[in-house]
Amino acid sequence: MGVVKISQSFKTKVTPGRMFKALILDSHNLCPKLMFSSIKSIDLVEGNGEAGSIKQMNFTEASPLKYVKLRIDELDKDKFTCKYTFIEVEGLMETIESISYDVKFEPYGYTGCVCKMTSEYKTKPDVEIKEEDIELGKDRAIGMYEVVEAYLLAHPHAYE
Repeated sequence: MGVVKISQSFKTKVTPGRMFKALILDSHNLCPKLMFSSIKSIDLVEGNGEAGSIKQMNFTEASPLKYVKLRIDELDKDKFTCKYTFIEVEGLMETIESISYDVKFEPYGYTGCVCKMTSEYKTKPDVEIKEEDIELGKDRAIGMYEVVEAYLLAHPHAYE
């Protein structure tokens, strides 16, 4: 089994609490509204949204994937951190054992934050991940953060 670990960060003018609430706690409501051309819905399959819960993100026909299932491994609402693992990714489970994410929102400046994400890809034996696939995943994640940031800047009282 191979392991590839990638770290990235994104600075925003939105407080850590608002970004955490929008992107982590209320993603099932907000993301399909903001990214309606790619995300059809995010459904809670098991649990109540806390650690141990399983969510399914359903994509539109425009997406190369139909859905992904993720398990919330850890959730700390006071420290604005979340760890989750993709446990089912249509079309990728033949080569990938798991993809896990560690997300943190830390204060930056007076009213902003740094969104830090570490991704860990565990492949099945004798499988190598292509660099362009990792870059595509990173670009999509940053794109989602940018869309949510723009929404929160345009709606300064949302998720206070």
